[in-house]
Amino acid sequence: MNLITPVPHRSPPQRGVPDAGWRVQRLLLAPHRLGFALAVGLLCASALWWAAVLLDRSTGALALPLAVSPSLGHAAVMTWGFLPLFFAGFLFTAGPKWLGVAGPSARSLVVPLALQAAGWLLWLAGIHLSEPIALAGAGLALLGLTWVVVRFWALVRTSTLSDRLHARIVAGAGTLGVASLALMVGALAAGAIDLARVAVLTALWGFVVTTFVVVAHRMIPFFTSSAVPMVHAWRPFWVLWVLLAAVALEVVAVWWQWLAWPSGAAGPVVRLTLGTLEIAAGAVVIWLGVVWGLVQSLKVRLLAMLHLGFVWLGLAFLLAGATQWLSVWQGAPVLGLGALHALTMGCLGSLMLAMVTRVSCGHSGRTLVADNLVWTLFWSLQLATVMRIAGAAQAAPPALMWLAALLWAIVMTVWGLRMAGWYGRPRSDGRPG
Repeated sequence: MNLITPVPHRSPPQRGVPDAGWRVQRLLLAPHRLGFALAVGLLCASALWWAAVLLDRSTGALALPLAVSPSLGHAAVMTWGFLPLFFAGFLFTAGPKWLGVAGPSARSLVVPLALQAAGWLLWLAGIHLSEPIALAGAGLALLGLTWVVVRFWALVRTSTLSDRLHARIVAGAGTLGVASLALMVGALAAGAIDLARVAVLTALWGFVVTTFVVVAHRMIPFFTSSAVPMVHAWRPFWVLWVLLAAVALEVVAVWWQWLAWPSGAAGPVVRLTLGTLEIAAGAVVIWLGVVWGLVQSLKVRLLAMLHLGFVWLGLAFLLAGATQWLSVWQGAPVLGLGALHALTMGCLGSLMLAMVTRVSCGHSGRTLVADNLVWTLFWSLQLATVMRIAGAAQAAPPALMWLAALLWAIVMTVWGLRMAGWYGRPRSDGRPG
């Protein structure tokens, strides 16, 4: 009798066949893999957290303790949280090509990007546990963001190309983002909540919106002309200056409102003037969207997402201007936070979904298309945006705001998990990166 158990035959591993499984070490193959993976993780966490906070606010079902204003917490993580991580992944991938320099390795960016991701998760925990924990998290995020901005400035200074305007403006916007985050941390530590909110709005417009505007000016005409040959890549620099002037106007308006100047009879005049300028800016943005090929882009899903996201910027200006006019006639803001969420959810959310999907497709060896899942998620985001704007009206049912946040969380979680699945796998075309 043979008492030796036979060993089953196993074929030796085949050489040259790549491992297609998800591996964390693959996040270090390129800056966009690392930055985008951390960004989608923080995006999903913050979206689900905010939906839970609004549910608890409406029903009290979760009985969440609060040590820091959750509205401030939400605004801060939406401004400095996942978006700068997406920026880093994009800028350290595309930025070196803009500047004609060698870019940093993903491994060299692990610490600053991890500091931001971990810092904002700690910030969210501190909102419910204690203010010092929240401040410690924001401090870690500040350190990581400063590190990243300094690294990008080094690329700009190293470049010898004559055309560095877009990169310089992005680096300057990042510097303002760092200064604004430092101001928020200091204001919160001093108990100056109103000043902390001013710091958030300053960073939203001066850092985040500026970065999106610059990238849109450089990339949307290029993307459109490459996908729709009949459309010329038209992007004169005066258009960029007009867009940046509109953004600067909003930063000035934030500080003007905080200082409550001027007051008395001059206040309505200033609000009417501001509203008129905002409406004019909105009209210019929508006109620019048409000139850039909005109508032609609707035949190409991924391109349409970019253009419609940009149009939301014009709608946000129009809503902001209408709010200023109505505040004079009605004596109080009628649309509330509608214009702000047209900007954040409609414009920034749509552009984020479109740009990150496009970059992720291109750098994973996939076709540059928005498939049925992405297309459905995009239109679900549009619905969530409209619901949130409607929820800002004074007579809106309270549940509408929570439902909008829940739909946002579902969209971002489904999309984020799908994107994260790509970043840890090899390119589908077998190429490196």
